[in-house]
Amino acid sequence: MPNVLITGASRGLGLEFTKQYAQAGWHVLAGCRNPENAEDLLQLATHFKDLISVHKLNVGNFHQIDELAASLDNQPLDILINNAGIYPDSPNQNFSDADYDAWLESFRINSLAPVKMAQAFTPHLKQGRIKKLINMTSKMGSIADNTSGGSYLYRSSKAALNAISKSLSIELAKDGITTLVLHPGWVLTDMGGPNALINAEQSVSGLRQVIDRATLADAGKFIAYDGQEIPW
Repeated sequence: MPNVLITGASRGLGLEFTKQYAQAGWHVLAGCRNPENAEDLLQLATHFKDLISVHKLNVGNFHQIDELAASLDNQPLDILINNAGIYPDSPNQNFSDADYDAWLESFRINSLAPVKMAQAFTPHLKQGRIKKLINMTSKMGSIADNTSGGSYLYRSSKAALNAISKSLSIELAKDGITTLVLHPGWVLTDMGGPNALINAEQSVSGLRQVIDRATLADAGKFIAYDGQEIPW
């Protein structure tokens, strides 16, 4: 049975990833900040009681990442999906009134935490059969695609994640690990808002196809849920 570890699994894309992988017969290690309050995730785990295990994981707490990795020592991982993220920008915010504390936090969660997860769980991925590291980013992290400006905090943290992921893809390729940077589309979630173009089920279904088809030759690519490659 293949194993997948998903961060931010209590809602949105993370919850949908958990559901779809469990439905496909995978063992899902679902990480979230507050499992005791994650009602939808806990219900899903009850329904798939032999397939989903819920783990307390605040990706902003790097010590907690290390603790989880240690508790899963010798647990092979086929796929790690760094899904947890935040959108810290305020409506109509511009560069003149940026919240620098929020900006630093966006880098900690959106940029640094995926690196820490990769460091902690590369040994587990090496033991897996499929060996794929997935960093969920956004087209808003594309410099070439930025025609509207704004969203300084989110855009910059995702652009940093893109650069980091490209370097990871080169370094981890020697271990047979395929690193991908994926854009989920504009999704109807708490983060995506009510005007989004697709729902979580459509996004994750497409993302899973991209992940499934990817080979080591695709390492370092920036790909959307529909399989289209995105300019950096």
